[in-house]
Amino acid sequence: MSVEAGDKAPNFKGQTDGGGECKLADFKGKPLILYFYPKDDTPGCTTEAQGFRDAMTDFTKTGAAIVGVSKDTVKKHDWFKAKHDLNFTLISDEDGTLCEAYGVWVEKNMYGRKYMGIERSTFLIDGKGKVAEVWRKVRVKGHVDKVLEAVQAL
Repeated sequence: MSVEAGDKAPNFKGQTDGGGECKLADFKGKPLILYFYPKDDTPGCTTEAQGFRDAMTDFTKTGAAIVGVSKDTVKKHDWFKAKHDLNFTLISDEDGTLCEAYGVWVEKNMYGRKYMGIERSTFLIDGKGKVAEVWRKVRVKGHVDKVLEAVQAL
């Protein structure tokens, strides 16, 4: 399945850092940046998370919420969030349900080795639950700025 701009955002419910729960309905009426990343505490994923963390004040001014998703456990998310002082929610998608719903669980190829993994992707969902913009195969450098510009334009 592939989610595109203009589609209704797939509904979700997941376990979060701190033992909480998060669902799409929690963000009704405000923009949501739902970003998928391969693994906690790896170089690209850490840089991306820190970028969102550092721009949180600007995102807050737009009313937007940020939620990161990977297949790491809640315990790993707690550690990652504490280590890097992250100020947004992380969802643990251990069973891959959310990744599948958004079409980010894909075959990857590194040095000729094929394997399944999360394609770094970001979805901007408006306050009505509609996907406003999609970024796939995200390059970390400059990405947070592009997302912020899109949220400000909503």
